Amino acid sequence: MPFGEQPAYLRVASDLREKIVNGALPPHTRLPSQARIREEYGVSDTVALEARKVLMAEGLVEGRSGSGTYVRPRPVPRRIARSGYRPGAGASPFRQEQTADGAHGTWESRSEQEGASAETAERLGIEPGDRVMRTRYVFREAGEAIMLSTSWEPLAVTGRTPVMLPEEGPLGGCGVVDRMAAIGVVVDNVAEEVGARPGLAEELLTLGGVPGHAVMVIGRTYYASGLAVETADVVVPADRYRIAYHLPVK
Repeated sequence: MPFGEQPAYLRVASDLREKIVNGALPPHTRLPSQARIREEYGVSDTVALEARKVLMAEGLVEGRSGSGTYVRPRPVPRRIARSGYRPGAGASPFRQEQTADGAHGTWESRSEQEGASAETAERLGIEPGDRVMRTRYVFREAGEAIMLSTSWEPLAVTGRTPVMLPEEGPLGGCGVVDRMAAIGVVVDNVAEEVGARPGLAEELLTLGGVPGHAVMVIGRTYYASGLAVETADVVVPADRYRIAYHLPVK
């Protein structure tokens, strides 16, 4: 194959994708059949099938049992603001950012103790198996799940304190910065690393989406004088949301 030349199925998928993007194949329109693709592009059944599989994996089309394959509506990406922490605000970043955007966010959470995995231990600077408080969140806007988060806090820092459970007690739901300040731990730095991967089945079941859809993963860690006091993975559907950062200039 000459350098730079695409396989036939990718060329067919690219042309069909362009028609979807430019509106020649609008949402809810039935995708040309495998036989039609074969005839129109002069390719084999195998190539036609693989091209359809590419579009399905990209979430551009969906199969309907007994009916065929149809163009999926393309969501208009919405913004999720990220701005690090805001000391003294008395609320978590999610609460603050939802309020700033005029949205009405809700969330549910569940906390339990566990031994830190090797990855979690490395991020927190502790030993594998050390006890941590793991909290899983589902964040919603107008009832729709828009973001998942799993956080881990070392119990060597928060254990036997009023803030051991992130969403309970007098400072429940106030965010890492204010909760840590209440026990004399001053958070002075936060690091976030953004990546992407295919969504896990259980994530997409909650967030909605086609198997294989990509999600953005924000790995966040809060520090106090170099000590990691909380680390979390925040998961956001990549096709429906954009991460917007607002960072102060020093």
